[in-house]
Amino acid sequence: MTTFPHATTTAANAAITAANAAISAASTTAPADPASPASAAGGPLRDTPVSDLAPTLDRLRRAWQARKPDYDQRRDDLHRLRDALKRRLPEMADTVAADFGHRSRHESLIADGMTVLNEIDHLASHLRRWMKPRRVGVGWRFWPARAEVRQAPVGVVGVIAPWNYPVNLALIPLATAIAAGNHVYLKPSEHTPRTTAFLRSLLAEVFPLERVAVAAGGAEVAGAFAALPFDHLVFTGSTAVGRKVMAAAAPNLTPLTLELGGKSPAIVCDDYPVEQAAARLATGKWFNGGQTCIAPDYVLLVGRSRRDALVQALRAQVAARYGDLSDAGDYTRIINDGQFARLDGYLEDARQRGHEVVPLAATHDRAQRLFAPALVLEPGDEAKVMQDEIFGPILPIRTVASLDEAIAYINAHDRPLALYPFSHDRKRVERILHSTLAGGVTVNDTVLHFGINALPFGGIGPSGMGAYHGRAGFDAMSKALPVLWQPRRAGSDLLKPPYSKVARFIDFIIR
Repeated sequence: MTTFPHATTTAANAAITAANAAISAASTTAPADPASPASAAGGPLRDTPVSDLAPTLDRLRRAWQARKPDYDQRRDDLHRLRDALKRRLPEMADTVAADFGHRSRHESLIADGMTVLNEIDHLASHLRRWMKPRRVGVGWRFWPARAEVRQAPVGVVGVIAPWNYPVNLALIPLATAIAAGNHVYLKPSEHTPRTTAFLRSLLAEVFPLERVAVAAGGAEVAGAFAALPFDHLVFTGSTAVGRKVMAAAAPNLTPLTLELGGKSPAIVCDDYPVEQAAARLATGKWFNGGQTCIAPDYVLLVGRSRRDALVQALRAQVAARYGDLSDAGDYTRIINDGQFARLDGYLEDARQRGHEVVPLAATHDRAQRLFAPALVLEPGDEAKVMQDEIFGPILPIRTVASLDEAIAYINAHDRPLALYPFSHDRKRVERILHSTLAGGVTVNDTVLHFGINALPFGGIGPSGMGAYHGRAGFDAMSKALPVLWQPRRAGSDLLKPPYSKVARFIDFIIR
C-alpha cells in the first residue's frame, strides 16, 4: 500500500521554517502553563512530537484507503458527534472559560455549541442527496453515452483551528470533512490548551484513532503540521500566518481552504436609524470581547452630523448590556496578556497621533484582562488601529461625506472578509453590493451570515481562499469526479483513420 512520508525536500523544509517563524510572530504571548489542563487520561496535556505527525497521517490514510466511509458510517459518525457534544456542553463552556480567564457562558453555548449542532444537523439531513451521483447531459454528438458527477471523498483532511472560537472552528470543518467521507487530523490552538484536551477527549469518545486524530503543540508543531501532505487543509487564522501556511503547503500542492481575516467595514447610511445601528453594531463588535474574525472592524458613517449621536447610542448599549463592567459576567475577557497589550497599544498610538479615544465603560482591568469597549474617532490610515485587524472591543468611526466616498475607501483597501451595509433604501444597498466585493455580507445587521448553513463562508484574496459551511464545505472537501459511461456501440468508434472513410460523419458533427 502506498504511503506518504513527511516531505523532506529543501523547499518543504524552508516552508516549515517560515511557517514556524510566522506562527511564533503571531503568538504575542506564551500559552497557558501546559501542565495545568488535564488530558482525557487525567494527566497533563503534552505536545505531540513532530516526529509523530507523519506516521499519524500515514495511519489515517491507510485506514481510509482500506475502508472508505459509506453513507451509513458518515451519518452514524455525525449523530454520535452531535450526541457527545450536546451531552458535554456544560463541560465545554467551563473549559473554554478557563482558557479565556472568563468567557460568557451563554456566548460559548451560542457560538461554540449551537452553531456546531446546527451545522451537524444540516449536514446529516442533506447528506444522502449530496452523495447521490448527479446526471448531466452529454449533448447529441456523444449520444448514446451518459455522464454523471460524483462527489468523491479525497482522503485525509487537516484542520488548523484558532483560539477565538476553539470548538466551533475545529468541529465545523471536522464534521464537514467527515460528512464528505474523509478522515481528519486536527490541530487546535496552543492558546486554548484546556479546550484542546477537551476536544481530544470528545473526539476519542466518538471516533476510532484511525479515523480522527488530534495534534497538540505550539509553533513548531503547527508549522510541521501545515507542511504535511494532506489531501485538503483547512486553516483559520490571520492573513499573515495564512500566507505562511500556504507556503508550507505549496511543496505538496495541498489544496487549501484559508479562512483569514482583515478589516471588515460597516457602512451606516444617512437614512438608517442611529439607535438601531448602534444596537446591531454592538452585538457584532462586543460578542466574545470583539475577538471575532467577522466583527465589524470599523464604521464609515455617511454624514458628519450624526457622529455624536452614534457615540452616545453605543455608550448606552454598553451600559444596558454590561453596566460599568465592574461585575460583567456576560463580558468575555481577552485571551492572554499579549493580546491585551496589543489592544492597549492601538489606543495609545491613536492618542499620540491626536485622535480622540472614547472609553465606553469605567472598568479597564489588565489583571483580569478585562478590556473596556472603546471608540476611536476619525483615525487616519496611518493609525495602527486602521492598519491591522483589531480583533478586540475597539471600534474606529470615520465620517464620510457621501456613499461614493465610503465605497471608494473600501475599494482602496484589501477586500474584507465581511461587509455590513446599513440602509433601508434597497437601491443604496444594491449599489454597495455592486461596487464592492467581500467574503460575505449581512445587510442591516452583523455577523449573522456565518450561521446560515446554506450560505458559503469564506473570504477573497487577503481575507481568504475557498469556502465551507453546508454544501459549499461538502464540495470543497470532495472531488467532483466526472464519469462518462460509454455503451457497447458508439459513434466514437468511427473516429479513426483513415478519416476519408468517415469524412461525411465528421462534417455532420462539426456543423
